[in-house]
Amino acid sequence: MAPVTDQTPLRYGIVGSGMMGVEHINNILHVPGAVITAVADPHEGSRNWATAVLDAADAGGEVRMFDDHRELVEADVCDVVVISSPNMTHAEVLRDLLPSDLHILVEKPLCTTVPDCLEILDAARDREALVWVGLEYRYMPPVARLVDAVRAGDVGTPRMLAIREHRFPFLRKVGDWNRFNRNTGGTLVEKCCHFFDLMNLILDDRPVRVMASGAQDVNHLDERYNGEVPDILDNAFVIVEYAGGARAMLDLCMFAEASRHAEEISVVGELGKVEAFLPSQEFVQGRRSDGMGAVSTEIIENPAVAYQGFHHGSSFLEHLDLAAAVRSGAAPEVGLIDGLWSVAIGAAAHQSLEQGRPVMLDELLPHEIPPPGTR
Repeated sequence: MAPVTDQTPLRYGIVGSGMMGVEHINNILHVPGAVITAVADPHEGSRNWATAVLDAADAGGEVRMFDDHRELVEADVCDVVVISSPNMTHAEVLRDLLPSDLHILVEKPLCTTVPDCLEILDAARDREALVWVGLEYRYMPPVARLVDAVRAGDVGTPRMLAIREHRFPFLRKVGDWNRFNRNTGGTLVEKCCHFFDLMNLILDDRPVRVMASGAQDVNHLDERYNGEVPDILDNAFVIVEYAGGARAMLDLCMFAEASRHAEEISVVGELGKVEAFLPSQEFVQGRRSDGMGAVSTEIIENPAVAYQGFHHGSSFLEHLDLAAAVRSGAAPEVGLIDGLWSVAIGAAAHQSLEQGRPVMLDELLPHEIPPPGTR
């Protein structure tokens, strides 16, 4: 692979061109100096979808199409590969890509199980090209503003963090793969690794214990796939305790379309409280010294966002940082350690609700694993 400089186009390949693959294509089409050169997907309909999007943007003429990701690697037409194939394929695709010198963005979750994540972490240990994990929620403008406020000391020492996601059920994916835990890793891995990553990012500490309660009460119960009923959770509470004493809670409901906000995040310390709301893009801040109800509210938008997409511009901002890191040789902003911890908390939450007990994270992870945020 030729060196990537500021003067050369950054060539992207997409592995998996379903819903998220096409989302990445649309974002990359807006990144300065980026060009899509290859797409790989075993599903003809997904390849056709990618072709239609690329052709509509007048960007499909030189894009090579493959039905196997290994052919994409062998073609040597990419600098960066985005893995946006179904969750249960991530480990297999990474095993094939890691020996190459390609830079990699792998969509969340890193893998569906902790053992697979640990295997990938070990396989990438001496790799020079970067591996970036697609936990883009941290790039949402009001969330990024909240993180900055906490790091600036605006709330003092963060003691309590609460995240609420009340939203619609899982969308349909190719082959309905996302209807079963064996394919997704479970709702608390598939969906909620984003939120566990935010907890780790905001609290900047090592999570130690997880407690969860959840169920499948409403969604997909009337669906059948080869006679099998989907088994994915549609609601849960999860509490995560951190080494320094902070606690974080997730309140998830996936049959809550009748909501003003899809996501709400709050962080409270001895000095005050900050909140972020989506999709309204509100950032709310208050100080205890000003009294109850004395808060300021801002609408936070990032003028750098050239494409909003599904996630309020966060995927575009993620791609800007990814491209800058590839060109400069910097470490990934969201690395394999972050991806591992986000999956481990979700897996511990599933174990907790299945076994009816708190689960220590050192039951799942070797103690020598460094804390989140380690580069």
